[in-house]
Amino acid sequence: MNRAGNRVRVLLLNAALDPLDYRVPEGMVVESGSIVMAPLGPRKVPGVVWDADSFDVEEIDAKKLRPLLEVRDAPPIAAPLRRLIEWTAQYYFAAPASVLRMVLSSGAAFSDNRPTIEYQMNGTIPDRMTPQREQAIEKLVDVQGTISKLATKAGVSVAVIRGLEKLGVFDRFEVSPFGAMVLPDPEHGPPQLSDDQNRVADVMKQAVAASDFKTFLLDGVTGSGKTEVYFEAVAEALRQDKQTLVLLPEIALTEPFLERFVSRFGTEPVTWHSSLKQSDRKRNWRALASGDAKVVVGARSALFLPYANLGLIIVDEAHEVSFKQEDGVRYHARDVAVMRSLNEKIPVVLASATPAIESRHQVEQGNYELLELPARFGGATMPEIEALDLTQDIPPRGNWLAPTLVNALEENLGKKEQSLLFLNRRGFAPLTLCRTCGHRIECPNCTAWMVEHRLTRRLACHHCGHVMPQPDKCPECSDEDSLVACGPGVERICDEVKLLFPEARTAIVTSDTIWSPAKAADFVAQMEAGAIDIVVGTQLVTKGYHFPNLTLVGVVDADIGLEGGDLRAAERSFQQIAQVAGRAGRAEKPGHVYVQTRMPNASVIQALVKGDRDGFYEAETEARKAAGAPPFARLAAIIVSSEDNSEAMETARLIGQTAPKVDGFNVFGPAPAPLAMLRGRHRHRLLVHTQRSVDLQQIMREWLENLEWPRAVRVGVDVDPYSFV
Repeated sequence: MNRAGNRVRVLLLNAALDPLDYRVPEGMVVESGSIVMAPLGPRKVPGVVWDADSFDVEEIDAKKLRPLLEVRDAPPIAAPLRRLIEWTAQYYFAAPASVLRMVLSSGAAFSDNRPTIEYQMNGTIPDRMTPQREQAIEKLVDVQGTISKLATKAGVSVAVIRGLEKLGVFDRFEVSPFGAMVLPDPEHGPPQLSDDQNRVADVMKQAVAASDFKTFLLDGVTGSGKTEVYFEAVAEALRQDKQTLVLLPEIALTEPFLERFVSRFGTEPVTWHSSLKQSDRKRNWRALASGDAKVVVGARSALFLPYANLGLIIVDEAHEVSFKQEDGVRYHARDVAVMRSLNEKIPVVLASATPAIESRHQVEQGNYELLELPARFGGATMPEIEALDLTQDIPPRGNWLAPTLVNALEENLGKKEQSLLFLNRRGFAPLTLCRTCGHRIECPNCTAWMVEHRLTRRLACHHCGHVMPQPDKCPECSDEDSLVACGPGVERICDEVKLLFPEARTAIVTSDTIWSPAKAADFVAQMEAGAIDIVVGTQLVTKGYHFPNLTLVGVVDADIGLEGGDLRAAERSFQQIAQVAGRAGRAEKPGHVYVQTRMPNASVIQALVKGDRDGFYEAETEARKAAGAPPFARLAAIIVSSEDNSEAMETARLIGQTAPKVDGFNVFGPAPAPLAMLRGRHRHRLLVHTQRSVDLQQIMREWLENLEWPRAVRVGVDVDPYSFV
């Protein structure tokens, strides 16, 4: 019990407040981690009972303490997760309540847990039938569910089902709102693994059985069977009656992953992502908090859920930038996963075909154990990669595909094999320009161009989401028929493909077209059925998919990622192109990859063509070391924003002028951010660079906490930044 007398400290779900002390009423039983409701002014606010010595809070006279209102019927938040909340808040400069909100995000801990009412037909046939009633009775044999679910299943209105229920057609049942979980079976579909795969799987299985902290970097080429191998570690966790968390970088990857999971374990895991209905989120939260859910597959937010008996964490595609959250609590799920594993004393597996330099550096430092799968499974070979010099292999005017790539597409169509064209740019064109006056259509809320989406006849900002109809005339000079689309997006490439190969069946795969697991499942089904000949897609298609008949990949513009001042630009480009190249030739048919570029001698392109991954990483790592860049130093960004540019500028200057004078601690800026306006707010940035031995968090906290700025100004800190815009 964590109390002094009847006093307890409570962390409320209010980021503006420090933890507060409350009185425990007579007869109420609480412990550290208990989820409670507490009074705050006239309101009733949720919170968690915390360790009394975790926060420095001013003591209040016990007579002035207000009593807790109730303890919720939910498992307490365990000590390892409470420590993770504290560490995340301290490391990433976030309010502890903001981190706690991710733990309690479903609302399941605060729901009343009343049973739901479900119905099932009992054989009664009403005297008066209608076509809709006949349809419902025909389709609902042996189906049990709520009124709304039965209506959806039968394809009729809710009123039809309610009418039948009043006529006594259904029996009524009370059902727990959380239901029973079907447990995955570790012995359901054991795979035939190669010697290399068995060797790696055995190491991970032993770590799971040992129940001790260890970080593995599972480094395997695309198609080497990393998923099948770490599934064996999942199976061992199931045998030990422990829970497993698998983090995926994209929701769209969930559905293909689930199919492989069902094949191995006989049932689906519990999922956690933004597309879940609220009722499913509550059910899944309760199942994992109680220990009923044994395997959870989810996006980065699943990392903070209150697992009852976590035994293994797997971060798939661990190099992915999308594991870094860019707003709210700016955490990196890969790094927080390692910290959670340390707190829970369990193994964590970082799986990737193109590991981040930071992860490789941890292996060299002896902090991570390297597990390698150097060859594709089943005798499949790595694809041949060829660079196409766009200054020599020139596309026809108005086109974007080089003649060599067009010929390869034609040949692949003739062989009835599938092709993929990759361009990491959504929409039809990134810029709309007036040929009369030169006006460029920009977002009214951001310093960014509006991107033309011809399929929806809209211009959209990919930063704030602002959309507008395509104008008929120039907004600046009012000249009609003067607006032209500049540059290609995936829609424009798809149009070119349709003109070149009108008989080819095409599909565009981006976050605009594949926005849910169901959409992803439909795309996979069409590919596997051979209903698509040529896919045109963004980074969404670079990972996780396995299509045996996909043998040709064309990278339309390999130079996009090399533009700008991002210190990870070369590494990201290498990872992205290597991942998309890995979609080709994953079965018995060999694959071929064409990389269109205007810089064929760039180190990234040369490394890809020669297959010299280790050489690229070594050179890039040495360049980082020479530049004093991560992982050999640390960075933190300070982002100042306001609707009033002068206020933002003055605050940024104040921060820069008061920077601490500490050896190994340097502050650069302020300067207007590359994206100088975002969602209507003017932005300025400073960059902090420190040696690894410097306590960055402590120095920055003492520095910033002593400053004051206007209330309308927001100052955010991004530790270990991945975005520099």
